Amino acid sequence: MITLKNISKTFRLKNNSLKALDDVSLEIERGDIVGVIGFSGAGKSTLIRTVNLLEKPDTGQVILNGKDLTRLGSKELAQERKKIGMIFQHFNLLSSRTVFDNVALPLELDHVGKQEIARKVNELLKIVGLAEKALDYPKNLSGGQKQRVAIARALANDPYLLLCDEATSALDPATTQSILELLQDINTRLGITILLITHEMDVIKAICNHVAVIDKGKLIAKGTLKDIISDKVHPIIKQFTTTRKMRIPQSLSHILQQDPGEGLFPLIEVEMKGEMALDSLLSTISTKLGTPYKVLTADIEYVDTANFGKLLLHLQGTAEENATVLAYLNIINIQNTVKGYA
Repeated sequence: MITLKNISKTFRLKNNSLKALDDVSLEIERGDIVGVIGFSGAGKSTLIRTVNLLEKPDTGQVILNGKDLTRLGSKELAQERKKIGMIFQHFNLLSSRTVFDNVALPLELDHVGKQEIARKVNELLKIVGLAEKALDYPKNLSGGQKQRVAIARALANDPYLLLCDEATSALDPATTQSILELLQDINTRLGITILLITHEMDVIKAICNHVAVIDKGKLIAKGTLKDIISDKVHPIIKQFTTTRKMRIPQSLSHILQQDPGEGLFPLIEVEMKGEMALDSLLSTISTKLGTPYKVLTADIEYVDTANFGKLLLHLQGTAEENATVLAYLNIINIQNTVKGYA
């Protein structure tokens, strides 16, 4: 549905030049939610703005529904852009217009009749949960409400594609979650393809089916969310996916200090990388290997049927039973480290 082929873009500055995109290729299927993640200056915003040609690439093709937008004239391009909605980090609402009028603006510019505008705007405000705010002005809205207005406005012309340029970066975590849930609902209910850029892996994990990682203008990885989280070899991906350091609860530290130091009750940090379901692992340790244990702390995420993250296990079997568990983890290639907390 969307194909970016060998996209390159260089910005010319006074004394030098900046290559924002370097031979980037990406395909997005109809109805998918795809996230592009990267640090500031990686080229994310330039990439998403080439999709609707707000930034025209120096080389390459932007093909949407079989049409290469780079080859269209200005009038044809304007028609195609009507079906590509876009929302921004800072909402871009007109302070002099009410919520209703902000959402109605694209329809007015398209010379839609007043009755149809009223029907459409009221329908969209219901979808984004702001029906009661129709006559309010942006200054009276919260950040999350302003973004909902921006989303409704982006949907006014019945787009098949919605571009989200750091749409949640200016919002608090709870509001971010509600906006992401709204985007997911829009994707499901209306079948709109969503391409979003972000520097936050939590946003990617919340709603994206596929992910592309960009760094210094190059697309360094793309695939399913599971593929990307599993790949901790590339240093850029590793920075986005590294789980927090495991810490021992204070209430248990005195118990660990009683360990004689001979490995009778080893504490192990286990890293899950999607190789095995957590419940299966714990069941094997307790049932098949017959080793009692306690989970001291865990930071585990679930992606499809795979588990990612870390947990701290305090093995409480005999020295032989505990050694069997460590040998088993090595055999099934689950990374583990014996911790000397005492």
